[in-house]
Amino acid sequence: MSIETVNGAITDSVTQVNTKVLGDTPATAMGNLMMSTSQALAVSGQNLTTGQQQANVMWQAATVQGVNALLNTGEAVTGVVSENIIANR
Repeated sequence: MSIETVNGAITDSVTQVNTKVLGDTPATAMGNLMMSTSQALAVSGQNLTTGQQQANVMWQAATVQGVNALLNTGEAVTGVVSENIIANR
């Protein structure tokens, strides 16, 4: 069996590449964490905006229903209510 020697430049190159990979790992992990966090915050902001829009639609619908109820009240009921308000003064 023959003993083969490897050039020192090759072993140094492989060692440096392995060291670089190990050195890049924490930065890559932090980058992945920051990307996940920013995406989660963006989705929560979008959900908040959608919730506000849906609430505004609901409030507008409730206001329309209230105005319709007031305007569609019969004149006899309006007269009785008005009379009660004036009598209680």
